[in-house]
Amino acid sequence: MTIHIGAKPGEIAPTVLMPGDPYRARWAAETFLDSPVCVNEVRGMLGYTGTWRGNPVTIHGSGMGMPSLSIYANELIRDYGVQTLIRVGSAGAMQPQVKIRDVVLAMAATSLTSPSRGIFRDLNFAPCADFGLLAAAHRAASEAGVGMHVGNIYSSDVFYDERPDLNEIMTRHGVLCVEMETAELYHLCARHGVRGLAVLTISDHLLTHEALPAADRQSSFGAMIEIALRAAFP
Repeated sequence: MTIHIGAKPGEIAPTVLMPGDPYRARWAAETFLDSPVCVNEVRGMLGYTGTWRGNPVTIHGSGMGMPSLSIYANELIRDYGVQTLIRVGSAGAMQPQVKIRDVVLAMAATSLTSPSRGIFRDLNFAPCADFGLLAAAHRAASEAGVGMHVGNIYSSDVFYDERPDLNEIMTRHGVLCVEMETAELYHLCARHGVRGLAVLTISDHLLTHEALPAADRQSSFGAMIEIALRAAFP
């Protein structure tokens, strides 16, 4: 057990999928895993361990934002020996060719700051995905026939952003979408020598102002979970 995770030794799998919403973790575990068991509910952050095609998998919420994800990812790696962490979550599109329900594979993650910023000081470290996971996810998404994009994303510190000038600059430089966690995940995976990837579903669009209806979000996220699992176990 750790401060924020109540799982006993051996109850967390070496591979962890991390949605932001703990209730989405429960839905994903009950939908995709065989015999899922709740292994954490400290502070309402749910975590479940089961198997997928015979492989042990944990699906554990991260909360919203990089500081929250940093807490759980650090403890999962340091105290439970997790070797593969895949963020599965929603994002807002920043390019016209990226459509609602499309999947984005984050090759790299841009940020203004993150919990790791103080470590690097003057160095603008560029955190990126594990190539093996990225390549496997690309194959899985291609085989599934879903709309898919690979490239740079933006991990924001705030949800209610008031910097349209910054968004315009990122759009001009090809940033695919915005979310709130991936940059810190990639920092931590690089620091600890483990594998990391973010597989994201586009739920809204900053340019067109389209949005996926709340009732459709759960069902639309299934492809993302399947791609993440197939990337982890190709």
